[in-house]
Amino acid sequence: MNLKQSFSLAIKSLMGNKMRSLLTMLGIIIGIASVIALISLFNGMTSEVINTMESMGTTSVSISISGRGGNRSVEPEEFQKLAEENTDIILGISPNIATNATIKYGNTNQSTTCYGVSENYNLLKDLSVSSGRFLQYIDIERRQKNCVIGSYVAKNLFTGQNPIGETIKIGGTSFNIVGVLEEKADSKEGSDDDKIIIPYTLARTLTRNATISSYLMCAVDVDSVEAATEEVEKLLLKKFTSSDYFKVIAMSTIIDTVEEITGMMSTVLAGIAGISLLVGGIGIMNIMLVSVAERTREIGIRKSLGAKRRDIMSQFIVEAATTSVIGGIIGIILGIVLSVLLAPLMGISAAPSFGAVLLSFGVSALIGMSFGFFPANKAAKLNPIDALRHD
Repeated sequence: MNLKQSFSLAIKSLMGNKMRSLLTMLGIIIGIASVIALISLFNGMTSEVINTMESMGTTSVSISISGRGGNRSVEPEEFQKLAEENTDIILGISPNIATNATIKYGNTNQSTTCYGVSENYNLLKDLSVSSGRFLQYIDIERRQKNCVIGSYVAKNLFTGQNPIGETIKIGGTSFNIVGVLEEKADSKEGSDDDKIIIPYTLARTLTRNATISSYLMCAVDVDSVEAATEEVEKLLLKKFTSSDYFKVIAMSTIIDTVEEITGMMSTVLAGIAGISLLVGGIGIMNIMLVSVAERTREIGIRKSLGAKRRDIMSQFIVEAATTSVIGGIIGIILGIVLSVLLAPLMGISAAPSFGAVLLSFGVSALIGMSFGFFPANKAAKLNPIDALRHD
């Protein structure tokens, strides 16, 4: 008996017991759908996180200084000198003083994040202004009370007005608006558009802290990140003698770590969802054993008419594989539908990968053949005479 005949008999057997066949496939369906949906959604969430981090700049390096007290500290001028001496690897370094602040314009109050930075911060963060200008060296040097506001702040405080030249109060201090940043995050509250940028020389006064503990550095390109990081560490080690008093973390390193962790979590999720595939395989083996018992007499008749052992094994293995593959196809369709429906509800973009679908289909076929082997072998070993006497 050839493969086509075995497949035809398998379809007839499944159609003859529709409800039992559906229940047998249920474990495979749930398993495959779970694997595809979970991996797709998790990959979508991972992509959102990675994209957000990459938008912060893959060449960015965060410098945090805890210090060791006394007179040992690093001034912005020292970092500026380091950048000027290493222009081949360092694009620039800027203080990054972040604090929550209450701003007031007229009778309107708003809480936002205030950043104290240098004049090259826009270059390091790839910021552009939609109107006006960014901070300049003279603003920093002369401690001029000028500021640049995000698009959300402009939209919330100056509806229908041009904010350039207007005066707002930040923590009780009056600042003149010289620029408005281009929109980056749909001008939503709490987003990257909800902020104010002022000279770091003034931010020191607002935060009542003369010591700057956070800096942002950008390398010239991705290949220069490691060398730039080493130069900064050399400066800080010379100043503090121990790495316990500072941290220099490259964004590319964080991204690599996140990708590694999420890859491991994705594997664990697939493994957990795959347990239901094992349960589904056991269900297929169980129903095939029942099928062998029910068709013992049929097996005896086929053997007495000349059917060989491999013909009997082929029939039952193909039947088990067909059951599993059909369940796998239904599971794949269900998994894709779940991914498409759930992704928008979670606010992410998720699309099932071709690799996951192909792997799921292959696993379903393998499970069918593997768990169908034992019942098929049992059927092939039946003695024709004993099988014909079976009631």
